[in-house]
Amino acid sequence: MTVPKQSRPRKPAPKNRIAEISNARKAAFSVLLAVERGHSHSDDLLRSNAVNALSVPDRNLATALVLGVLRGQIRLDHQLQSLLKHPEAKLDTEVLIALRLGAFQILHMDRIPARAAIDESVELAKHAGHRFASAMVNAVLRKLATAPPVNPPEETVADLALAESHPTWMVERWAGFFGLDAARAICRHGQSQPSLTIRLSSPAVESELTDAGIVLEPGQILTAARMVVSGDLTATTAFHEGRVRMQDEGSQLVAELAAANLNEKSKSIADVCAAPGGKTLILAERNPSARILACEASPQRLEQLRTRLAAYSDRIECRLADATQLNEDEAFNLVLADVPCSGTGTLGRNPEIRHRHRPEDLERQAERQRAILTAALRVVCPGGHVVYSTCSLEPEENEQVVAAVLASSPIARQISLHPSIESLRNESILNPSAAERLQAALTPEGALRLLPGAFHTDGFFIALIEKLDERTAIEASRP
Repeated sequence: MTVPKQSRPRKPAPKNRIAEISNARKAAFSVLLAVERGHSHSDDLLRSNAVNALSVPDRNLATALVLGVLRGQIRLDHQLQSLLKHPEAKLDTEVLIALRLGAFQILHMDRIPARAAIDESVELAKHAGHRFASAMVNAVLRKLATAPPVNPPEETVADLALAESHPTWMVERWAGFFGLDAARAICRHGQSQPSLTIRLSSPAVESELTDAGIVLEPGQILTAARMVVSGDLTATTAFHEGRVRMQDEGSQLVAELAAANLNEKSKSIADVCAAPGGKTLILAERNPSARILACEASPQRLEQLRTRLAAYSDRIECRLADATQLNEDEAFNLVLADVPCSGTGTLGRNPEIRHRHRPEDLERQAERQRAILTAALRVVCPGGHVVYSTCSLEPEENEQVVAAVLASSPIARQISLHPSIESLRNESILNPSAAERLQAALTPEGALRLLPGAFHTDGFFIALIEKLDERTAIEASRP
């Protein structure tokens, strides 16, 4: 970037000034820079050795800064652009991130003095090699600190997208599919820190966590789920020993619904997109006599999966396999196809997704999803079931994938999840009030759609498909 002359400092910075940048802001700057350049995901970077080496307060601040900037980036950029002398100028990435960090602290972190936010953002720009631009960073953030608060309306799609810092094209789609009120709830959920939901290996773990100072509440949907209200779960022995695992309640529900469609004669299960393994573990726990195949296409993720499922190695086979190329010689009573997707149901947890995706990406995702579902139907036994799920809100990845595959497969049909929900209610797997709400969230075809904001979960789509035996297929084909 060539910084306009007007923004360059007229005088050199005082030589006696000592540049100090906190470890938390250095870490946040590095993570945001890597995310902006597409090198990795914020979730992975915030669990890196560099961040874990920080003190707990610095680690918490770095996390808050990274997620806050990513969630608010669209609106932050809009506000910052209005304060630039040359709004059309393209800023260097390092300068833009320094501005975003300072702006987020000024606007959303009351405990941090504006002066500290400004000074350290200026120093971040300098240390990144943009000494001339640092004066512009200082001037813009000073203007922002003294500007009156702005509270944009949320009455139209465009207003809502800006106010809640989401891409307009996403909000337009959600408003068209689900209505403006639902779109508003989805956006607000995407701007909030998701509930930390866990699953315990046994009831005894709950008292152990309580003794360690962890405050828990019951899950909203499942009796096995707990929501962490306060306390550092990662500091507990139970967490490090794997006796408690973090898993969104909607993700847990996918596996519970899959397990509800097995019976005592069901001996084989395939989880064809298994990593990181949370759903596989639930399937193993709910079906103690079943043989399970867990597939993963990434060698690195496969090794992580093997480590996580090691306690069940006697009956879970972890295999390096592309889910679209499943072995036709094998047959399973149940196949779970929790397919890779755009992840638009997880924007609160993975905020950078909103900045990376474009509308044209959806068809690319859907093409692979159709291939995976087709392969899953190929290896499921007649009379068996495939559970197809995504953490996407987009119809192209959900009902349209199911409809397209079924249109070309006369030996399969979609069946409603209504009986599965009732089965989970009768087994006390669902909380008493959850079943009615879940039934109300069924689509006309009987799939379950969990919208963020309607439940304390990420967004999920879950469909149940039955593979017909030859006789049933012939009868179903008759006019």
